[in-house]
Amino acid sequence: MKTFSFNHKTYETDDQNFLIDHATWDENFAIGMAHELGMNDGLTERHWEVIHFIRNRFAEIGACPVVHETTQALDLNAKSLQQLFPTGYLRGACLLAGITYKYGWVYYSEEPYPVSPLIKQDKEPRIQLKDKVYRVDIFGSLVDIDGWDEDFAIRRAYEMDIKSGLTDKHWEVIYFLRKSFIRDKKIPTVYQCCEANQIDIEDLASLFPGGYHRGAVKIAGLPTFGKES
Repeated sequence: MKTFSFNHKTYETDDQNFLIDHATWDENFAIGMAHELGMNDGLTERHWEVIHFIRNRFAEIGACPVVHETTQALDLNAKSLQQLFPTGYLRGACLLAGITYKYGWVYYSEEPYPVSPLIKQDKEPRIQLKDKVYRVDIFGSLVDIDGWDEDFAIRRAYEMDIKSGLTDKHWEVIYFLRKSFIRDKKIPTVYQCCEANQIDIEDLASLFPGGYHRGAVKIAGLPTFGKES
């Protein structure tokens, strides 16, 4: 945990500058954090529209809206969203909104996300597929990215309701993510993914209905949220 200060006010954040408690957010945080992200021209009305949509949607559903939900609601495409938030949807728009969707949920904590006491889980739950055991964390993300294989992706995709199977286009995205992460040691932004695979955000949403980080990235066996993403 660390702190971020702007205009004589201090906020508790994690190592990536996401607010620890979304309830402590105010517009002052967004303005100050925008400067930290290099958005030195300030926040326009369009920026605020995106920021407040994310926060309002979170208040309605208890989860951070995935990128295609926001772009569809506000009539944005990947290019226009990138112009507004160059560092990404999660690491730009959501960050400024004081909301994170670590492993699919907006309440960010260093503690594991609470699960039903009726379900026995240890720190490394396991998914059994054929004769192989995959080490995953409590949120279902692969612990060791080198342990990934296509069987893992197929199983994860099925669990995410991609029951028609992974097409060539799915695999293009999946292998792009893995190669990029291995090369750059970070998850590509959703813009980079769309551009490299010649698809728009709506196309990506059709391929991975669960979202970018919570769908494509997780199926690719990469950390959906963490110091390396």
